[in-house]
Amino acid sequence: MTTPAVFTMFNGHQYMNLTTFRKNGQPVPTPVWFALEGERMFVVTFASSGKARRIRANPRVQLAPSDARGKPLGATVEAQARILDPREAEQGRQALARKYGVLFWLFGVFWWVRRMTPIFLEITPAAGGGV
Repeated sequence: MTTPAVFTMFNGHQYMNLTTFRKNGQPVPTPVWFALEGERMFVVTFASSGKARRIRANPRVQLAPSDARGKPLGATVEAQARILDPREAEQGRQALARKYGVLFWLFGVFWWVRRMTPIFLEITPAAGGGV
């Protein structure tokens, strides 16, 4: 699998802004870790997070490379997100573990100690791809 042209702008970046939308249409950008795997991206979050709630209501998202604080470092693209069920989540976990290595493992230990169960998002390009 190859990276779609719309996602090539994320190569070499550690963070991206994942913008989800409230019911009233207001955008909510959040800097997140991500891993590219073929024609999709994976992101980890928690079931109770605001972004997970917003994605359940509206799968439309916008993506832009960013720094750890969310400062955009490139153009914004349209995409679709979905929450992976537990059977599919292993692919997302493996992709993020390959990219972030020990840091991802350390966060996993923290989540386990805090009894937090992560969920994984799959993000694919929207039809048309750009904003």
